[in-house]
Amino acid sequence: MTPEDTGLKRLFPSVKFMLVVLILMPAPSTPMLQNCSQPNQPALLDALNPVFNLSAIRPVMNLTTCTNITTFFTLYGILGVVGSGLRFYSLIFYCRKSKAKCFKVAPRALQDEKAQLLNTYIWLDYWWMNEFISWDPIQCGTDKIALPREKFWTPDIVINEFMNENTAPTVPYMYLSSDGSVHDALPVRVVSSCNLDIYTFPFDVQTCNLSFNSYLHSAKDIKIVLGLPAESISEFSKEAMATMGEWELLDITADKPPHPDEDESTYIDMLVFHITVRRRPTMYVVNLLLPSCFLITVDLFSFLLPPQTVDRSSFKMTLILGYTVFLLIMNDLLPITGNTIPLINVFFSLCLALMVASLLETILVTNLLCGSARFPPVPRWVRVLVLQFLGCLLCLPHTQEESDTEVSAVKAKSETDEERPEEREPATEDKAVEELRSLGRDLQAVRQQVERQLGRKREAEDWMQVGFIIDRLLFTVYILFLSVSFITIIIIWVTSYKQ
Repeated sequence: MTPEDTGLKRLFPSVKFMLVVLILMPAPSTPMLQNCSQPNQPALLDALNPVFNLSAIRPVMNLTTCTNITTFFTLYGILGVVGSGLRFYSLIFYCRKSKAKCFKVAPRALQDEKAQLLNTYIWLDYWWMNEFISWDPIQCGTDKIALPREKFWTPDIVINEFMNENTAPTVPYMYLSSDGSVHDALPVRVVSSCNLDIYTFPFDVQTCNLSFNSYLHSAKDIKIVLGLPAESISEFSKEAMATMGEWELLDITADKPPHPDEDESTYIDMLVFHITVRRRPTMYVVNLLLPSCFLITVDLFSFLLPPQTVDRSSFKMTLILGYTVFLLIMNDLLPITGNTIPLINVFFSLCLALMVASLLETILVTNLLCGSARFPPVPRWVRVLVLQFLGCLLCLPHTQEESDTEVSAVKAKSETDEERPEEREPATEDKAVEELRSLGRDLQAVRQQVERQLGRKREAEDWMQVGFIIDRLLFTVYILFLSVSFITIIIIWVTSYKQ
């Protein structure tokens, strides 16, 4: 046996004892205490230098310890809730090390897609414990210090609905307290996806979500805790709201999705904020709804124009043309995305359809009034249904029966007068009687011609009366349909706005 072997054998018992002590010794769970040589910030910074090398690992002494990230935010501004066509361009660039130029190699795929986005400006606050940090405030001269964030570990908290990069200014520092707590506050411009329900536009209320969770760590390592009650977050946000734009903040609520799986290593902890906003409809009412109501009112009162003397159809075609141009100009104010068709689109389509129906009705009535002389006699069923029933119902009674009776009486009298000379015809006829007969035949031809003219005039008057009755009927139907439709749409809008 060599002397070296003897030395190793003597060393083995002590090494074994040290290993057993290290294994059985519990892992430290208290923060590491930094000692400052002087009560000032440079001395504290020197004492914290060893901790700077640990920024790559989660700040816990025991890996089984979970890091709780206390989270809340203040909503400072709602920049918009938009649904628009977005184009995303992505290019591959190749940079040569020897030259300060980048050359485009090939374009990536071009996508044109619809986006429903909530654009907000928030101030985020994170709190967590760093078990590697602790110092005596009296010895180091301060209980809080602001240091660059890259010196320490920061949680990988992301917003799942984030659809764009954060364009808010960066905050390079965060606060460290003597007890090891870390406070990170930073502004974020959040462009997040939102499922829009624009059925009641412009009186719609939207609810958009912001889901906070760790990008990598499971719930066993990182848990997200709500720092303030949701009611307080909502009140603070309403007080701090700096924008008075199209949207009004109604409420902010928060909850945590349930996880049936009890194993925390199989899921990622999440905290979801629900932001409820309401659109201010004044601009849309003034620019869209009121002009439409004015035009449809003008079209309604155009029924009062006498169709037999005024070219009502030209007036209505001018209205339709003006309304179409109005819709084309105001098209940019209408939403272009959503899961449902906005009710305001139905409103505009209804107004346009009523104008077109009014024009068709005017064409029908004008045809009846102007072309009635060429029409055959009014059918009996039309006379009964329109002239008698609808005429009395719409306060337009048919007055042609009296003239018909007078014409029949004249006709009967003339026929009687024609028969009398034959009854009293003498046995001998002279030349004077022959002349009288010839004159009677001429008078009978004239009478028949007058009767035909009177008959055509009566038929034309009947068709004109039918046109007036149909015009009054369609005017009444127009008013009823317009009133019911508008009242229904207004009730839906008012009900949704008060919710």
